[in-house]
Amino acid sequence: MINGADIHLLLPEIILGLAAIVVMLSIAVKRCHLFAHIFSLAAFALAFISLFLIHVNGTQVTDLFITDGYSRFFTGLIIAAAFFIAAISYPYFKTRDIHKEEYYILLILATLGAVSMVISNHFISFFLSLEVMSVSMYSLIAYLKNDSIGIEAGIKYLVMAAVSASILLFGFALIYAQTGQMELSKLQGTISAAVAKDILFIAGMALVIAGIGFKMALVPFHLWTPDIYGGAPAPVSAFVATVSKGAAFAFLLRFFHDLNGSVHNSVWIAFAVIAIASMLIGNLLALRQQNIKRILAYSSIGHLGYLMVALLAASVVGIKAAVFYLVTYFISMLSAFGIVSYLSGKDNELYDLDDYKGLFWQRPWLAALFTMVLLSLAGIPLTAGFMGKFYLLLSGIGSSLWILTIVLVVSSFVGLYYYLRVALMMFTHSELPRQKFKGGSFVPASILLALMFIFLLWIGIFPGTLLDIIQHLIPAI
Repeated sequence: MINGADIHLLLPEIILGLAAIVVMLSIAVKRCHLFAHIFSLAAFALAFISLFLIHVNGTQVTDLFITDGYSRFFTGLIIAAAFFIAAISYPYFKTRDIHKEEYYILLILATLGAVSMVISNHFISFFLSLEVMSVSMYSLIAYLKNDSIGIEAGIKYLVMAAVSASILLFGFALIYAQTGQMELSKLQGTISAAVAKDILFIAGMALVIAGIGFKMALVPFHLWTPDIYGGAPAPVSAFVATVSKGAAFAFLLRFFHDLNGSVHNSVWIAFAVIAIASMLIGNLLALRQQNIKRILAYSSIGHLGYLMVALLAASVVGIKAAVFYLVTYFISMLSAFGIVSYLSGKDNELYDLDDYKGLFWQRPWLAALFTMVLLSLAGIPLTAGFMGKFYLLLSGIGSSLWILTIVLVVSSFVGLYYYLRVALMMFTHSELPRQKFKGGSFVPASILLALMFIFLLWIGIFPGTLLDIIQHLIPAI
C-alpha cells in the first residue's frame, strides 16, 4: 500500500494526472484553445520543477515503482520534450477547423503513461503505463479526423500496438512462469543457470524483445512506422519519435541491465542482429524517400539501432553513452519536427523535399537551424550528435563490439547522404516566388527553436555539462 510519505515521490505523475482532469473539466465549462495550451504548459513546467523536490534515491513506492536518479533523469527528459511538443502544437492547430482542446488532454495522458513507464519496477506497472500511453496515442495520431491519411495512420498504430502488447504480455507471463517473479529489482536473483537455459524462459525473453522492438520501431518490427510518422500531425510525429521510444528504451535498458549475466547468449546475439539490421536498413531505406517525415522516420530506426550498441556494451560506460546519445537524439528530432510544425499553415503541412526548396532565401534562420539539426543527426563535429556517436563508439570499442562499431560507422556515412540532400534543397535558389512558408509567426515557438539551436551547439562543444548531470544522477542503474 502507498502511504503519505511516498506521495511526494510521485509528484510529477500526480500533477500530470490532475492536469488532465482540469483541462477536461474546463472544456465542459467553456472551450478555449489558449487556456488549454497555457495550462498544459504550466502543468508540464510544474511537473518538471517537482522533480527537484524528490531527493530520495533508490526508494521503492510499493513494489510497482522506483524513484532513483535514473528514473528522475528520464522523467525530466520526457516532460521537457512534452513541454516543447505542447508549445509547437498551438500554432499548428490554431488555424485548423477542429476541436483543439481535447488534444492537450491526450498529450498529457500520453506523457503520464511515458513517465510511469520509466519509473516502473514491475511488469504490471510497466504494461499498464504502456497502455495509458498507447491508447492516448491512437487518438493523437488520428486527431485530424478529416484527413484520411491520418485516420489510416491511427488504425495502423492501433494494430501495431495491440500486436506488440499481446506479444509483450505473453513474454512477461513466460518469464514469470519460470521465475515466479515480476519485480525487476528481484528478478536476477531468481534466475539460476538452469532457468537461463530453459526454452520457455528464452522464449519469454524473445517475446519481450519483440514486443519492445515494436514500440521502438526496430527492424524487423518497423513495418508501418514510416506510415504513422507521415500520417500523424507533425507535433504528434515528434512525440512518437522521441517520448514513446525514449520511454520504451529506458525500461529496456533497466530490464536487461538488471539481468546482465543471467540470460542466454542467444538473447544478446538476437539484440546484435536487430541492432545491425536497424542501422543498415533504416539508413538505406531513407535514401529512397522524398517525404521529409518518412526520411525522419527511417532515420529514427537507424538511431535506435545505434542505441542498441550501448545496450550491448553492458557496462556503466555503455549506460552513460546511451543516455547521452538519447538526449542528443531528443533535441535533434524535436527540432526537426518542430520546424515542420512551425512552417505548417492551415492546409499546407510541408511533406515533400521539394516543398523546402528555397527555404534559405525566405527564412534564413530556419534553414540554418534545420541544417544544424541535420548535421547533428549525421554526427558532424561541433554538434551534439557528433559527441553522442563518439561516446557510443567508445562504449562499443571498450566492450570489443567490433562488428557493431564498424556497422555504426558505415551506416552513419550512408545517413550523411540523405541529410545533406535535404540541406542542399533548402539552399537551392528558386526563381519562382513561393508563398508556401506561411507558418512561423508564433514567438514562443521561435524562442524554443532558438534554444534548441543553442543546445545543439553547446552540447557539441561543451559536452561536460551534460556528462556531469548524467554522472550525478546515474552513477549506475
